[in-house]
Amino acid sequence: MDCNHIINQFYQPDTPLYRVLTEHSMQVALFADECCERLLKRGTPIDADFVHEAALLHDIGICRTDAPGIYCTGTEPYICHGVLGRAMLDQLGLFRHALVCERHTGAGLSIADIEQQHLPLPHRDLLPITLEEKLVCYADKFFSKNHLGEPPRTLERVRQQMARFGEDSLARFDAMHELFA
Repeated sequence: MDCNHIINQFYQPDTPLYRVLTEHSMQVALFADECCERLLKRGTPIDADFVHEAALLHDIGICRTDAPGIYCTGTEPYICHGVLGRAMLDQLGLFRHALVCERHTGAGLSIADIEQQHLPLPHRDLLPITLEEKLVCYADKFFSKNHLGEPPRTLERVRQQMARFGEDSLARFDAMHELFA
């Protein structure tokens, strides 16, 4: 699969937004690749090629959000970028990749999270289910789109960020860390 071709259907190359998306996504993909190698060495089966592709495409929906700090000039709230990305990839028939988009926000979002926080999202669980979905979600937490090129966040910093969203979010992240560290 040519992920660049897919990205170029929605993004203008050589723009700041394109750079934010592709550089962040490549950081996530390379980190996820390292995790895949560790899993495979332990004998845990995982679709490493799919993980790499999904990591490159997981944030494709940001172009439709209103986040000027990262050059996004869309109209939707940033929290919706996963659901928007799912719709974009569903239109291309990339249903498995689309689910990664929808399920990677935070440590995944439960229907309880969505309702309690009054998030403008569909009222259903948006939690990563497969090992591949969980890995992209996990890897994404270590990199910021606002600080491209920086080394990965420390585990302590990621855990602090997850804790701000409640004990359930932190517990989901910790469970992913147990799988992939």
